Amino acid sequence: MTSLDWLVLVGTISLIVGWGMWKARGARNAEDFLRGKRVLKWHTIGLTVMATQASAITFLSVPGQAYEDGMRFVQFYFGLPFAMILISAVFVPIYYKMNVITAYQYLESRFDLKTRLLGAFLFLVQRGMAAGITLYAPSIILSTILGWPLEPTVLAIGAVVILYTVSGGASAVSQTQKQQMVVMMGGMVVAALVILWRLPSNVGFGDAVDVAGAFGRLNVVSFDFNVQDRYNFWSGITGGFFLALSYFGTDQSQVGRYLSGNSISESRLGLLFNGVLKLPMQFIILFVGILVFVFYQFNSPPLLFNDTLRARVQATEKAGEYAALESKWEQVQSSKREQLERYLAAGDAGDAAAQAGVRESLRATANEASAIRKDAKTLVTKALPGAETKDSDYIFIGFVKRWLPSGLFGLLIAVILSAAMSSIASELTALGATTTVDFYRRLVRPEASDKHVLVASKAFTVFWGMVAVSFASFASLLDNLIQAVNILGSIFYGTVLGLFLVAFFLKHVKGHAVFTAAVISQTTVIALFMLSSIGYLWYNVIGCALVVVLSLVAQAVMPRAVDVAPVAGA
Repeated sequence: MTSLDWLVLVGTISLIVGWGMWKARGARNAEDFLRGKRVLKWHTIGLTVMATQASAITFLSVPGQAYEDGMRFVQFYFGLPFAMILISAVFVPIYYKMNVITAYQYLESRFDLKTRLLGAFLFLVQRGMAAGITLYAPSIILSTILGWPLEPTVLAIGAVVILYTVSGGASAVSQTQKQQMVVMMGGMVVAALVILWRLPSNVGFGDAVDVAGAFGRLNVVSFDFNVQDRYNFWSGITGGFFLALSYFGTDQSQVGRYLSGNSISESRLGLLFNGVLKLPMQFIILFVGILVFVFYQFNSPPLLFNDTLRARVQATEKAGEYAALESKWEQVQSSKREQLERYLAAGDAGDAAAQAGVRESLRATANEASAIRKDAKTLVTKALPGAETKDSDYIFIGFVKRWLPSGLFGLLIAVILSAAMSSIASELTALGATTTVDFYRRLVRPEASDKHVLVASKAFTVFWGMVAVSFASFASLLDNLIQAVNILGSIFYGTVLGLFLVAFFLKHVKGHAVFTAAVISQTTVIALFMLSSIGYLWYNVIGCALVVVLSLVAQAVMPRAVDVAPVAGA
C-alpha cells in the first residue's frame, strides 16, 4: 500500500468512528448502551439495517461467488421484500407495545421462561459462530496486504472492534453505520467503473455483458425446481423469505437496530427502505464480481488467487510441477483471448452463427482452464498437506490489490473494513444484550442496579468478542464465507421463526407444546444438514413448518394441566 492508500484508509475509518462516537455521546446508563436512545429516523434505520447485514464477507465473498458461479446468488434475496412487509405489519408493533430490549423477552410473556431461554440460546449459538466468520473476513485482507500471519491479524482486529463496541454501545453502532453504508456502496460503484475503464479500448459495457453471458455468468433467474439446488427462484422466494423473516424479525442483531427508532412509523419505514434497496444493492455487488470475471478473460488471472499459498507451494519440491501447470495455464488463457477477439468481431459483424460456434469453443476452453486449476489444487494438497485450497474469497481482494490505482485501493480497503466494523459491532452488541437481559438479569441478578447491569453488559460484550476471535480460527476450513454464514443461519433460523409465528398467530398453543416442537424441529434440521443434500435455504422452511405443525399436534395431545400462565420477565 502507498502512503496515499494509508491516508485514505486511516482518514476514512477515523472520520466514521469519530462521527459515530460524537453522535452517541451521553449514553451513560444500561438501556442507552443496550438499545440506544431511540431517536433514529427511518433513513438511518434503513441504512443501519443494511449495514448490519452487509459485513466484510459481503464485499469479499459475494464478488468471488459471482466470479465462479454467476449471478444466481441474487435469487437468495427474492423473498426479502415480502418479509419486510410482514415484519413491519406484525412484529414491529408487538415489540414496541411490550417495550422490549430483546425479541426473546416477548417469548416469555407469551409462553414461559424456558421458551424464552431456548430462543435466546439458539440466537447466541448461531450468531456467536457467525460473528467469528464475520471477523475472519477482514483479517484475510490485512493479512494478505501487509503480509502478517493470519492468527495475530484476527486478534488485532478483534481487539479493535471489541474496544470500539464497548466504548459506544448501540448508539455508536447505529450512528456510525449510516456513514459506513455510504462509503461501502460508493466504493463498490467506483470499483465497477475502474474495471470498465481497464478493459481493452474496443470492449464497452455491452461487450462486457455479452462476454459474461457467453460464459453462462448471467444466470440471474432459474425456474427449475430442485430442492438440492441452493439458488433458484423457488428456494429464494420461499426459503429466502423465511430466512429474511427470521433474521430481520427475530435476530437481535437486527431487532436491536430498528427498535432504536423514535416511533413505530420510523422503524417500519426503515425496514421497507431496506426491502426496496437490498436487492439492487446485492445485484450491484454481484455484478462487480461479474465485471472482475470479464476483466480476467482479457487479462490472465493467477492460477491460484491466494498469493500466500502460491508462494508456499513455490518453495517446496513441487515447485517445478507447479511452474509447468502455470505455463499450461498461460497457454490456455492466451487461446481464450484469441477466441474472445473472434467472438466480439462476429458480434460486431452481426454473424450470430459464427458467434455461436466461437461460444462453444470458449466454454470448452473455460472447462480446460477449470481442469488445470483443479490439478493445481491437487498439487497444493500433495505439497502442503492440510492446506486450504479454496480461494474464491481471495478473488476480489486480489484484483483490488493488483489493479486498482493508488488511493482507490485504500478506499476499497476502507469499504471492506467499514463493513466488518459495522457488522461485527452489531453482532457483539446484540450478543451482549441478549446474554445480559435474557440470562444474567433474568436468572442471576434480577435486582441488579443500573450501574451493575451496564458493567455486566460491557463484560458480556467483551466475552462474545473473545468467542468470535476463537471461532475465527476455524473459518479458514469453510468453503465460501458468504455461504457459510447463510448456511449457519438457515440451520437455526427456521426453528426460532417458528416460535415467533406460533406466538403471534396460534394463540391457543402454550409453552410446553411449542417448546417440545422447537426442540424436535431443531434436532431434525441438524440431522438433515448432516445427512442430506437438501439446499440450505429449505432448512428455513422445514424448521419453521415443523415447529408450527408439531406445536399444534403437541398442544392437542398434551394435558391442559401442564400449561400454566406465563410470568413476564425483565
